[in-house]
Amino acid sequence: QVRLMESGGGLVQAGESLMLSCRWSGAISGSVFVINAAGWYRQPPGKQRELVGTITAGGRTNYADSVKGRFSISRDNAKNTVYLQMSSLKPEDTARYYCTAGSFVETSYYPTSTWGQGTQVTVSS
Repeated sequence: QVRLMESGGGLVQAGESLMLSCRWSGAISGSVFVINAAGWYRQPPGKQRELVGTITAGGRTNYADSVKGRFSISRDNAKNTVYLQMSSLKPEDTARYYCTAGSFVETSYYPTSTWGQGTQVTVSS
């Protein structure tokens, strides 16, 4: 069973950048494995959780229209980490951000049932 831990959130002003990290680890200390696909979700205050973007095992990425051109997902398997680079942040990007491990069935991403605690991003105008 994989464990996920997000970090890097904070309070920034509109137009600034922020990088979130998501480190995965196995339930057994010292176990080594690489997750397949990964995805970043966010949940704005009072709204439903939404998919921000995904990255395949091979590094192919896909993004929601609302963040396309501003956000970028990457991964470093050697560090067991997936990143979400956010630039040109807007107040509407304010949300709690979560990463997930998952897999693709054709073009659809399916997260596992394991979610991290998330990290809060607040963008002031």
